[in-house]
Amino acid sequence: MALAGRAALRWGARLPSPGPAAAPLCLPAWLPVACGRSYSSRGKEEIDMSTYPVESIRNFSIIAHVDHGKSTLADRLLEITGTISKTDRNKQVLDKLQVERERGITVKAQSASLFYNHEGINYLLNLIDTPGHVDFSYEVSRSLSACQGVILVVDANEGIQAQTVANFYLAFEAQLSIIPVINKIDLKNADPERVEKQIEKLFDIPTDECIRISAKQGTNVEKVLQKVIEKIPPPQCNTADPLKALVFDSTFDHYRGVVANIALFGGEIAKGHKIVSAHTKKRYEVNEVGILTPNEQPTHKLYAGQVGYLIAGMKEVTEAQIGDTLFLYKQPVEPLPGFKSAKPMVFAGMYPIDQTEYNNLKSALERLTLNDSSVTVHRDSSLALGAGWRLGFLGLLHMEVFNQRLEQEYNMSVILTAPTVPYKAVLSSAKLIKEYGKDQITIINPAQFPDKLSVSEYLEPTVLGTIVTPHEYIGKIITLCQDRRAVQKDLLYIDENRVMLKYLFPLNEIVVDFYDALKSLSSGYASFDYEDAGYQSADLIKMDILLNGNPVEELATIIHKDKAYAAGKLLCERLKETIPRQLFEIAIQAAIGKKIIARETLKPYRKNVVAKCYGGDITRRMKLLRRQAEGKRLMRKIGNVEVPRDAFLRVLKRETGK
Repeated sequence: MALAGRAALRWGARLPSPGPAAAPLCLPAWLPVACGRSYSSRGKEEIDMSTYPVESIRNFSIIAHVDHGKSTLADRLLEITGTISKTDRNKQVLDKLQVERERGITVKAQSASLFYNHEGINYLLNLIDTPGHVDFSYEVSRSLSACQGVILVVDANEGIQAQTVANFYLAFEAQLSIIPVINKIDLKNADPERVEKQIEKLFDIPTDECIRISAKQGTNVEKVLQKVIEKIPPPQCNTADPLKALVFDSTFDHYRGVVANIALFGGEIAKGHKIVSAHTKKRYEVNEVGILTPNEQPTHKLYAGQVGYLIAGMKEVTEAQIGDTLFLYKQPVEPLPGFKSAKPMVFAGMYPIDQTEYNNLKSALERLTLNDSSVTVHRDSSLALGAGWRLGFLGLLHMEVFNQRLEQEYNMSVILTAPTVPYKAVLSSAKLIKEYGKDQITIINPAQFPDKLSVSEYLEPTVLGTIVTPHEYIGKIITLCQDRRAVQKDLLYIDENRVMLKYLFPLNEIVVDFYDALKSLSSGYASFDYEDAGYQSADLIKMDILLNGNPVEELATIIHKDKAYAAGKLLCERLKETIPRQLFEIAIQAAIGKKIIARETLKPYRKNVVAKCYGGDITRRMKLLRRQAEGKRLMRKIGNVEVPRDAFLRVLKRETGK
């Protein structure tokens, strides 16, 4: 203890003594003591939010197709309002995730509060930057619930694309005010007049309402802010009402628990208030409230119509349900309708590489699904891969991004099985109807596929796909769609150069490589978007893969009858290349029921048993070969073929052009 005391005195002697007006003492950076963590919002000056009544609040989102300049426009708006300082390093400031920086796309909707003076009145503008890819449309629909208007950004060079149309209708159905903005007018090939005509033809918005801007150079961006104040109405709520707050997003912090993003639809909330969750009925005390600018900025209170964050000591990830309503203790209110749950389009099995990592992966999945509530999780197990989960995603890019975030944010490496889609079966067997308690079941795992004798019909999911393409590629694209069993529903010329096609696709045909094939055929110019279109009857079969007559459960697939032979042959060929050779022959077969539709044979390793025969009688050679063949036959009876784990991924990944 004495030694420790002397050491402390020595350190104290080295530090400069603070003067009478000096700032609070903080140890130098080379000492192993943190002066303040980057995640903490303590020590920042608190803002008085009562100076912004409901009439001077505007809540809006930026929506657009991928790469039309949403995040760049958000950067300029943050700079103009003084929220962030102007520097050359301000590129996609709101894209905070590593995966967003690497891929150059927005994956997660991010909010920021801006303060702007217009005609002598101070306004509070709550901006939400949204993703543009179809796989993250759930993020867009969630963000729109906290808004009264949107900025619809369209690229002056590319024009209206598939996701522009989809996002417009999301905002239109939510009855939000729409401000059309034509971005990238500084580009050499920009044609804003053509884009204005497209907007007028498709969306019935007059051309004089469009604002031409260059978000990169900052041209006319100030006009966008003025239009937001003039055209978007303030939220319809009152501070005098009891507290009613909607949780529209949440993240997990290791030190402070759950940080919930909230939109207030009534009342006010402050530190020390006792609140109750309508979903869990649990009671909490508010530790901190604030706004995002875009970093956390604590405030004394949040009032009706404002958007901010709340920390209330929620330690479990299950406690902050997105879509939940928070209200004051002993002042219950009617819960807000929340969000329609996301409908998964793609399912895949997820397993830890090492089963000892199971609990760590479980914890990581819980925390990541808190931040990405569109992922569904069900327990699953496999003979080859062990215990794991079957996850539901909104698309293939969503699946890849989720896997990448697991790796980067939680240091978890996993095995993902081939993506499948949810099929349905209408049961005719009274025994099965009694077992399941209903006459229609959903099949997300090929192992659950019921026999044809007990089913009256199989149903496959369909989607209504929208393709926007230059007209010179239309022939190739129609051929591609017909190969994927699609049915044409509409063909519309947006202008003299661009065509919009609508097709009804079986989801299974587009889920893996359709988007890549479409981009290849159209030199990258075509864009694609889809929406759920229910189920249709289909001639589906279950295809098993057999190794020496034993089925491999992980490689079983549900497939349309017309595509079975080609898919079976391809799988057998890939397995032949992937499975290591054994000392006995391996028969790799694709089977539908008892019928074998494709076969490949993996030859065994052989010792040259006749090498020692130099001439002599032929019967000696035949005897040695016969004995070797008998040994191989016996070995084949008792030998098991194990497919290596990495072989599953190599086999199930589709190759381009196949």
